[in-house]
Order: sequence, then structure tokens, then C-alpha cells
Amino acid sequence: MEWDKIFAFDTPPLEIVIRGTVVYLALFFLLRLTFKREVGELDMGNLLVIVLVADAAQNAMSGSYESIADGLLLVVTIGAWSIVLDAMAYRWSWAHRLMRPKPQLLIEKGRVRQRALRRELMTRDELRYELRQRGVEDVSQVKAAFMEPDGQMSVLRYDGEDEGDSGGRKRRAV
Repeated sequence: MEWDKIFAFDTPPLEIVIRGTVVYLALFFLLRLTFKREVGELDMGNLLVIVLVADAAQNAMSGSYESIADGLLLVVTIGAWSIVLDAMAYRWSWAHRLMRPKPQLLIEKGRVRQRALRRELMTRDELRYELRQRGVEDVSQVKAAFMEPDGQMSVLRYDGEDEGDSGGRKRRAV
């Protein structure tokens, strides 16, 4: 067994860091621009880290890299970028807006915002399904509904006493 081959770098360390950085940032911003509903309950950044780290670790373990050090450096690079981007989002509001999307208002005062549905690539049938999942029979019962950054929908309903809107409002089909 050649110990120096197992633990020495086969690829220049700077190249590994640059490749890891480019792939992580490219995938992060690509996923950031995709629609939130597809992500579900996992935070997109965490999902990305899991997938990339698993792949990098697999390459190091299976021998796609001839050196464990190459794979470990890539794993550390991916983890470091995850931490750096989270810290940037915490520290600077511009970074937070870039990396953490705002909730998308889908229904306002019982009225569906069609442009918002188009932005989320959500049909009225899908919206009705989401409302039924939350016990809402009709869109007129909804004060506001948001597509949240984690891909979940939150619904604020009118209650019987809220501004008198739910009792005397004309019901409108979704």
C-alpha cells in the first residue's frame, strides 16, 4: 500500500477550493431562482450542502479521487461556503434578501393574485388543494395567503368578528 498516494493531494488544493466554490455558488443561486414550492420543508441551502457533501465524500471514499485529502478539502470548502453565506445573510440585509426570498402574497382580502400564482407556477386547482389542506372551503374566507420561503403555504383566515368582512362578503370562487 502506498500511504503517500492515499493521504497526499493529487489535485492542487487551490483548484479543489475553486471548483468547490464555483459549483456551490452556481447551484445555490440556481436553486434560489427556482420555485420555492419544489423545495418543500428542507431549507434549500441545507439540502444543497447535503447533496454536495455526500457526492464529495463519496468520491473521496470510492477512489474517484486517489487521495482522501482531495475529497476532504472539497467537503470542507462546501461546508465553509454554507457557513459564510449564512453569516452574510445574518449580517447584511442585502445578502439576506438575496439568499432568503420574501413570502409571496397569493391571496389578499379574499382575492387571488393571479400574477403571484404565475410567478410561483401554481394553478388555481393547486391553490384550492392547498387551501383545502388547511380547512378553507372558499377563497373569500382568506384574509391573506402566502407562499413561504420554505415552500409551505400559510393562510390567515377571517374570523367571524374580523372587520365584519367574512359575514357580509360576496363569495368568490377560486
